[in-house]
Amino acid sequence: MNRRLLFLLLTTVALATLRASEPALTPSDAEVKARSSALEVAGGFSNDGFKIRDGHFCASIAPKAPKFIQVNLSSGNQYWFIAAAAAPAKRLAVTLYDEHGKPISAELYENNAQAAAGFSPQTSGPYIVRVEELEGAPAVFCLLYSYK
Repeated sequence: MNRRLLFLLLTTVALATLRASEPALTPSDAEVKARSSALEVAGGFSNDGFKIRDGHFCASIAPKAPKFIQVNLSSGNQYWFIAAAAAPAKRLAVTLYDEHGKPISAELYENNAQAAAGFSPQTSGPYIVRVEELEGAPAVFCLLYSYK
């Protein structure tokens, strides 16, 4: 009987060790909440004819540690870059820059842990999207964009 108990105990420990070393296959709850919140804002732009681009970018963010994402855009299109964060983030901002790092004037939307910036590039090429947490604690955010 002790051998059987020992075997079960060792098997359980071995399985727990294997599972702990496997990478997570599903997104975290925070990523899901952040993406859902960003899609909620993007849905409003969809009513104006904007299509949500496939794919998204999720990462950790903290106050005073902005994230910079490079995107390639085409002239003649209009774009909205939408970011949303899960709690404990309280306030986000999205800023756009050209390939030389100069700020681009854009239409802005901010609602607590949701923010967006929209504009129409005059030239095709690389642009930089800056997502910054203005208030709160380190959290997970999601960035997606729509175009027309």
